[in-house]
Amino acid sequence: MMHNKQINIASLQMVSLSYDSGKLDYYMTIAKRENIKVLCLGEYVLNLFFKDLESSPYSFIKKQSKRHTADLKRLATVYGVYIVAPIITFEKNAPMKTLAVFTPNGMRKYKQQILMPYKHWNEEGYFANPKTEIQKPLTFNLEGFKFGVIFGYELHFDKFWEEFKRAKVDCVLMPTASAFSSSKRWRDLIRTRSFLNQYYILRTNRIGYHESKIGDWKFYGDSFICNPYGEIEEFLGSKEEILIATVDKAVVKEARADWKFQRIAKERDI
Repeated sequence: MMHNKQINIASLQMVSLSYDSGKLDYYMTIAKRENIKVLCLGEYVLNLFFKDLESSPYSFIKKQSKRHTADLKRLATVYGVYIVAPIITFEKNAPMKTLAVFTPNGMRKYKQQILMPYKHWNEEGYFANPKTEIQKPLTFNLEGFKFGVIFGYELHFDKFWEEFKRAKVDCVLMPTASAFSSSKRWRDLIRTRSFLNQYYILRTNRIGYHESKIGDWKFYGDSFICNPYGEIEEFLGSKEEILIATVDKAVVKEARADWKFQRIAKERDI
């Protein structure tokens, strides 16, 4: 009798680590014990939050990123876990907002393609990520599952989800740095994307505070796993925690067979 293909994945909800890698070692032992194959970190966990980066020298950011890159390469190899982690990289001394996938065999990188342009949070003006025609987002295969990775802000743009649909992904891994009172909006958007495309979405949000003259920014956590029916199965609170979820290939196939969105889209070329 054939067994359903299942794989354990996890969201690690944390504040910025600065230079401390001891916590990652601790959580990786849990990942090994729980047979977790993919672990996702939130945005601005390996580096300081964006508003703090703006006033930090490049030399500090480079040193921080270099140390965490070495640590995550080591941890992925030692524990046999894929680690999805946003990290600041540099090209010709220009900072790039990057999403790295650390594997036991190396590292792959994806540079965010659409960044926030707002006055209070202007990543577009700070980072040197190129503005070109939208490229295919990063995907990878692991134990019969196809994963896609994307930054939280890119959730809002249809092009990325069209590419994931073409690539026939089973699960999208999405680090975020969501603050203020946006929790319900993020839940609604992710549930809709998940349901319309019939795949899992694992959202990993950061926690903590940023102090500013106009008041504190609270990063509220609420990391969660949404299934292909648009239902949130598990979620975290606002503290440092790890969410462990099992994604099931059979559930993906059942949802697509039930609703037939992808079949219709293929037949009608839409």
